Amino acid sequence: MINFRNHQELTCIAEGDGHFFAKVGAMVAYTGSFTQEKVLLDTNNTKSVFKSVLNLAARKLSGENVPIMKVIGNGSYYMASRAQHISIITLQQGQSIGVEGENLLAFTQGCKYGVRFMGSGVISQKGMFTSNLTATGDNPQVVITTSGNPIILETPCVVDPDAVVCWTGSDPQFKTDVNWKTFLGQTSGETYMLEFNSRGETVIIQPCERISGLNVSID
Repeated sequence: MINFRNHQELTCIAEGDGHFFAKVGAMVAYTGSFTQEKVLLDTNNTKSVFKSVLNLAARKLSGENVPIMKVIGNGSYYMASRAQHISIITLQQGQSIGVEGENLLAFTQGCKYGVRFMGSGVISQKGMFTSNLTATGDNPQVVITTSGNPIILETPCVVDPDAVVCWTGSDPQFKTDVNWKTFLGQTSGETYMLEFNSRGETVIIQPCERISGLNVSID
């Protein structure tokens, strides 16, 4: 079985014998014997080609089609992404986590990979869809990256959609703070937010905002 562990905060090491999935280009080194092959259709262990094609179509249409490779072998496999901070999340059976595609680095075969509709975030770079991973097998681990040290919050909370990385539990509501002052340029700049209302869940953000998709103030 493959197990992930954090190495010096900026690297993830996959150790053991078996296979897992990683973003194309994630490998920086390995010891032992590994092979990599790009996943063309689906990472999920489904016998239906039709379902695999539907999953691929959903990822492509939603913009969450992260290039994924299947890594098979044994030894120690080192992964990193632009010297970003690495965090490893272990899911409980049946638990799902929404992850921004750009922040997803790797996951074990115990995770089912797909997309889910957000229905909010069209004003920001957050988008209307996000990658979704659900624990369906043994040792379900997800590896994420953040620009800087991750900030871990417990819900309920309100976050900037351009800083959110991942969350457990139900999807957030889209909250706006737009009034007549917005169009006169008399605002704080925080005109749209994601509001997580369920209790006891986890939200991870990064101390680095993506470039916003819309500027609604007038200079």
